[in-house]
Amino acid sequence: MKRVADGVERLGQFPRPLVNVYLAGDVLFDAATTWDRWRITRQLKGRPLSLVALTHVHPDHQGLADLICRERDIPLACHADDVDYMEGRREIQEGMEGMNPLLVRIQKSWTGPPHRVDRVLVEGDEVGGFRVVHAPGHAPGEVIYFRDSDRVAICGDVLRNISYATTLNGLREPPDIFTYDPAENRRSIRRLADLNPSVILPGHGPEVTDMAAFESFVAGLD
Repeated sequence: MKRVADGVERLGQFPRPLVNVYLAGDVLFDAATTWDRWRITRQLKGRPLSLVALTHVHPDHQGLADLICRERDIPLACHADDVDYMEGRREIQEGMEGMNPLLVRIQKSWTGPPHRVDRVLVEGDEVGGFRVVHAPGHAPGEVIYFRDSDRVAICGDVLRNISYATTLNGLREPPDIFTYDPAENRRSIRRLADLNPSVILPGHGPEVTDMAAFESFVAGLD
């Protein structure tokens, strides 16, 4: 694991942090994909957990939620607008019709089974010392977990800091193909900027510590 902020660790992934899971105290933020089972469970062995809190319900963030919650007998939390997806009443990332069949197959293989949401989150709730900020666009229930004391932001897929094609670092919007409302997501990126974060911990790629570069990225959005 790598310490990425005070009291926050990012679980390791070789060779690059492509699918991120964060541990802050005994709260696990996001749950990677089903393919990550051995990577995640090995690193969490012996670490106490009290809650799994999702930034949003997409296959690369909820994949192990059911497994971890059942094995540890702990609750699951996500935003109210993603509960139906997590509990199986709606298909995760619905609207993928017409997408490359291989990509659809991979996405489905990453997806974990439905699981009851024990804690339904709304704007302003507190999770492990972080405040819930609703930031839809990429997913209906996308949230930023923001710690007001030091302005650390766990932002899920509001933005990423890596290229999926080259694995090179760089700030980018999430791909339109996986984003139900790109314009709304841009508003959420600006909302993240309005929080004046000191460190941004994205769902994909390394931590963002150069706030001047982040501000320049936001200024360049249409």
